[in-house]
Amino acid sequence: MVGPTGSGKSDLALALAEALDGEVINGDALQFYRGMDIGTAKMSVAEQRGIPHHLLDIMDISEEASVARFQTDARTAIDDVAARGKVPILAGGSGLYVRAAVDAIEFPGTDPAVRARLENELAEQGRGALLRRLSDVDPQSAARVKDDRRLVRALEVYEVTGRPFTSFMPQREYVRPTVQFGLDMDREVLNERLAQRIDGMLDAGWLDEVRSLEKRGLRESPTAGKALGYPQLLDVLAGERTLEDAREDTVVATRRFTKRQRTWFHADPRVHWLDAGHPGGVDALACDAVRMIEAA
Repeated sequence: MVGPTGSGKSDLALALAEALDGEVINGDALQFYRGMDIGTAKMSVAEQRGIPHHLLDIMDISEEASVARFQTDARTAIDDVAARGKVPILAGGSGLYVRAAVDAIEFPGTDPAVRARLENELAEQGRGALLRRLSDVDPQSAARVKDDRRLVRALEVYEVTGRPFTSFMPQREYVRPTVQFGLDMDREVLNERLAQRIDGMLDAGWLDEVRSLEKRGLRESPTAGKALGYPQLLDVLAGERTLEDAREDTVVATRRFTKRQRTWFHADPRVHWLDAGHPGGVDALACDAVRMIEAA
């Protein structure tokens, strides 16, 4: 189950689990983190209605999320659920993570020493020097990298494996029989829904959640600290912006993020799209999805 943030993936995954005697496997990278509950719209135990949910709250905010680790963990969870005669339902909006779980993707290894050296060279020589080096060995990656972290990673992969990073790009080939659904709705309706959701998060105590996480090192976190809304609220706690400014910036950033999600997911022709604005609600959507699964 894929789709943009705020489209209702968690609710539909839950309804499908109830209809199919299934269990839900989290595919949202930010819901891995313990304590990041309100700002990631993580379902509470009560909201899960007794349906087992896997890969929630498996990491501390000091840890860096890894697609390769998730691939192993997600496939293990899928195999475990299926081995018990249940239907595994993977749901999330982190595109590459979902692909890693269901598709034939190879992830190159890492070398901390090589990465540290490259990061030092980046600091000493500047982005331009490293980008020129990447252009010589992997021009496709050089044309795509948008930030320093990905630049360093692409060079690390080449040094460790001798292969360009682009050679590890995923193929659209399922590793096991899969039916993939996408949930989406009218853009303007979703934008309004996102604004309301962010307001609801703030009313539910999101700022207090960030304050608590700040004491555990959220500012220094390589992944969790960059999650939508969390940097903005850290700025509020530091007195660097108002809560209203943080709220507006988070709304804009979230809308931009959903645009990127749409681009990613709609590029996959295997996805069966469902209208999140269905007048029958989530139960009707679940019924439609079940019929598609039975026909597959």
